[in-house]
Amino acid sequence: MGRLDGKIALITGTGSGQGRSAALRFAAEGALVVGCDIAGDAAAETEEQVRQAGGKILSSGAVDLADPAEAASWVNASVASAGGIDILYNNAGAVRFGPITDVSDEDWYFTIRNELDLVFFACRAAWPHLIARGGGSIINIASGSGLQGSMIGGQAAHSAAKGGVIALSRQLAAEGADHRIRSNSICPGVIETPGSAAVLRRISPFVPIGRIGTPDDVVSCALYLASDEAAWVTGANFVVDGGVTAVRPASGRY
Repeated sequence: MGRLDGKIALITGTGSGQGRSAALRFAAEGALVVGCDIAGDAAAETEEQVRQAGGKILSSGAVDLADPAEAASWVNASVASAGGIDILYNNAGAVRFGPITDVSDEDWYFTIRNELDLVFFACRAAWPHLIARGGGSIINIASGSGLQGSMIGGQAAHSAAKGGVIALSRQLAAEGADHRIRSNSICPGVIETPGSAAVLRRISPFVPIGRIGTPDDVVSCALYLASDEAAWVTGANFVVDGGVTAVRPASGRY
C-alpha cells in the first residue's frame, strides 16, 4: 500500500526540479498524477519517466497558469479526466531578480503574476472541486525569502510574492476548515539546480546541516502533507532549508 493510494494529485511545474521529483514520488506512492508545465516538452519527459517507473500520470501539455482562464481550464479539465481531485500541489513559478532600483514595473508584475497570482488562480479553480470531493490537501511552495530578507540576489519582488503565498495559504486553511480542505505552505531554502553551482558555492558554508538541499528534500515534506498522516495539519508553514533561517550566519551577509 502506498501512502497516496487512490488519491488524485494535480501538480504544477512538473517539467523539472521539484515538480518532476514530486510527480515521480507521488506516483510511486500510488497517486494518479496530473502534471503541467509552461514547457510542454519538459512536462512530457516527466510523464514518460513516471510511466517507465510504473506510475500513473495524465498528460496536460503546455499550460500558462499565470493566465486565470488557462489555469481554470487546466484544473477543470484535469478534474474531469482524472475523476476528481484530492491534492493540489502548487509548485510552478518564475521570477526576475534585481536590486529594487533596477526592478522595472514589468519585472515586478511578472514576478507577482508568476509566483503569487498563479497560486491563487489554481486554488480558486480547484476550490469547488475540493468541496465536492469532501475535502483535500492544498500544498503551496513559498520560500525562505518570504520569511526574511537576503543580502544577495535582489529579491524584493520575490520576497513579496512568496510572503503572499504564505499568507494566502493560511487564509485558505481558515476558509477551508468547514469543508475539510487543508492548506499548508512549504518554504524551501537553496535547492540544487543545474544552473545554480556558483550561488551554491557561496551559500553552502552557511547551511547548518552541512549541505545544499535537493528537490527530494522538499518533496518529502509535501508527501507528508498530501497524505492522511497530516489529517490534523492545516494553516502551517514548513521551513525546509537545512537550518538557515534558524541561525545568524557568522558573516552576517547571507
